[in-house]
Amino acid sequence: MNRAAAAIVRGITQLGPQYLPFADAATEELPLGRLMRLSLFQVTVGMAAVLMIGTLNRVMIVELNVPSWIVALMLALPLLSAPLRTLVGFRSDHHRSVLGWRRVPFIWFGTMSQFGGFAIMPFALLILSGDTTGPIWIGDIAAALAFLLVGAGLHTVQTVGLALATDLAPERARPKVVALLCAMLLFGMAASALLFGLLLRHFSEIRLIQVVQGSAVVTIVLNGVALWQQEPRNMTPAASQRRVGFFDAWRSFSTASRTRRRLLAIALGTAGFSMQDILLEPYGGKILKLPVGATTALTAMLAIGGGIGLLLAARRLNHGADPHRVAGFGALIGVIAFAFVMFAAPLASAQAFGLGVGLIGLGGGLFAHGTLTASMAAARPEDRGLALGAWGAAQATAAGLAIALSGLINDVGGALAMRGAFGDALADPATGFSLVYGCEVLLLLATIVVIGPLSRRRLPIAEPLLDVVSPIRFNPGGLP
Repeated sequence: MNRAAAAIVRGITQLGPQYLPFADAATEELPLGRLMRLSLFQVTVGMAAVLMIGTLNRVMIVELNVPSWIVALMLALPLLSAPLRTLVGFRSDHHRSVLGWRRVPFIWFGTMSQFGGFAIMPFALLILSGDTTGPIWIGDIAAALAFLLVGAGLHTVQTVGLALATDLAPERARPKVVALLCAMLLFGMAASALLFGLLLRHFSEIRLIQVVQGSAVVTIVLNGVALWQQEPRNMTPAASQRRVGFFDAWRSFSTASRTRRRLLAIALGTAGFSMQDILLEPYGGKILKLPVGATTALTAMLAIGGGIGLLLAARRLNHGADPHRVAGFGALIGVIAFAFVMFAAPLASAQAFGLGVGLIGLGGGLFAHGTLTASMAAARPEDRGLALGAWGAAQATAAGLAIALSGLINDVGGALAMRGAFGDALADPATGFSLVYGCEVLLLLATIVVIGPLSRRRLPIAEPLLDVVSPIRFNPGGLP
C-alpha cells in the first residue's frame, strides 16, 4: 500500500511548489505527500456525484428509456441521507474502535457502502429499463437501494474525511487545506466527467456495467490509499471516555458561536448558487441558440471560476481575512453573476452569458471555501465531526431542494408566461428561466443579510447594501 500511495503522489510532489497552487498548505505535521494522499477521498466523492447526477442521468433517460419521473426520484434518494451527516459526524467524534480509531471506521464503511451501491447499480438499471424477463419491480427496489447506498456512503466519506483533515491540519494551515480539498473535489468531477464521456461514447449495456463497476473498484482503492497511516491510534479504553448524547451535543453546539445563523446562511447561499445547476445548458441552447459544444463548455467555465475562487479565498484567509466576510463577498459576486445571466437573453449576448457563468463559479468557490473554513474554525476539538456534518447537511439538503424547485418554477413559470399570465411583454420562453435566476438573486441577497453580523468587518463593496438593510434588523427565527 505504501508503494501504491507513493506512485500516485510521486509525480505531483516532484513538480515543486512553484507549479502547485496549494503546495504551501503542507506543514511539518502534515507533509504534502500525506496531504495529497488524504485528499483522494474528495476525488471519489466528485466521481460519484458526476456519475449519478450527470452520466447516469443521461443514460437512464436517453439510452435506457427510463421515464423522467423515475429518474428524478432515483436521483433525489441520496438527498435522504444528507440530514444524517450531522449524526454521522457526531458519532465519529465520540466513537472509539477496538483498534483505537475514531474516523477511519466510518470512512471505511462509507466506502464499502459506495462500493456495494455501484456493484449492483448497472444490473438494477438494466432491469428498471424493462430489458428483462422477470418482474420490473425488482429493478425498482434494487435501483432505489443502489442510489441510497451510494448516497449514504458519499455523505459519510466526505463528512468524516473533512473532520479527519481538520484533526490533522494545524490551525494556521486549515484555509489552504480546505482550498486543496475543494480543488480536488472539482478535479475529481472534471476528470471523471471527461473519462465517463469517452468510455460511454459508444454505449452498450456491457460497457455500462464495466464503467459503473470500475468506478466501484476505483473508489475502494483510492479511499484505501487516502486512509493509509493517516489517523493516529488512541488505545485509551472507550469505557474511560465521557459519553455524550447526540441531543445534548447538538444543543451545546447549536447555541454556541452563532451556529444557527451560520447554518441558515450556508443553506440560503447554497440554494442560491444551486438552482441553476440543471438550467444553464438548456438556457444557453434553447434561449440563446448556442451550439452543443458551447453549452458543454459551461461546465469547464464553472470549474475554472470555482478554482479561481478557491485560490482567492485561500490567499485572503491566509492573510487573516474573516471567512464569513469572504463567503459574503462570494454571495455578492453571485448576485452580479445572475444579473449578467438574466440580461443575456434580452441582449442576445453570449458574451454576457459566459461572463455570468464564470462569475457564478467564482462566487460559489469563495462562498464554499469561506463557509467551510468558518465551520472548521468554530468547531471545538471534541465536536469537529458534528460541525462539519451540520455544514454538509445544510449544504446538501439546500442544494437538493433548490434543484428540485428550480425545475418546477421554470416549467410552471414558463407555461404561465406563454399563456399571457404576466402580460405580452413577458410572453417568452426565457421568462421561466428568469424567474429562477431572480429567485437566486433574492436568496443570495438574503444570504448577505444573514451572514453580515457574523463578519468582524463589513464587506467594502457590500457596505452600501448592508447600510440599507441594517436598520431593518432582520433576525429570522430569533437567530443570535
